[in-house]
Amino acid sequence: MPKKPSRASAALTHIDSKGEARMVDVSAKPATERVAIAEGRVVMNTATLALIVSGNAKKGDVLGTARIAGIMAAKRTSELIPLCHPLALSKVEIDIAPDAKLPGCTVRATVKVTGPTGVEMEALTAVSVACLTIYDMVKAVERGIRIEGIRLIEKTGGKSGRYRAD
Repeated sequence: MPKKPSRASAALTHIDSKGEARMVDVSAKPATERVAIAEGRVVMNTATLALIVSGNAKKGDVLGTARIAGIMAAKRTSELIPLCHPLALSKVEIDIAPDAKLPGCTVRATVKVTGPTGVEMEALTAVSVACLTIYDMVKAVERGIRIEGIRLIEKTGGKSGRYRAD
């Protein structure tokens, strides 16, 4: 028996008229410059943060490894998120700022493409994987690390224009 589409599915671009998941056809959309910025936090004990900042973690350079992992993740988003388009990204930048007030690290990803669809998922995936990598590299020291607040901060380009989080 076919699924009956809900009212909400009419506004969802990845749901067709029958209520089934689909990849959006972006072939008629113009290629424009699109940028997305996402952010997240890795919260930990002060001693764990000090270990990261000093560069003395047993697994090596935590922040450098997390940066590379975030870049790699952004480039492979379409392999991880089922309905994402594969994109030829022109920029992926990962900034990781240790913050003694958290204590922990704030991870920010900026992703850019010129194409018919946005890069929000790539930025969010980059942040998520960079945060997970920080956790992985120091989990032997502290298992209670929290990953928090992963969200889209800003996006520009495309039909919907600019979005900026409060």
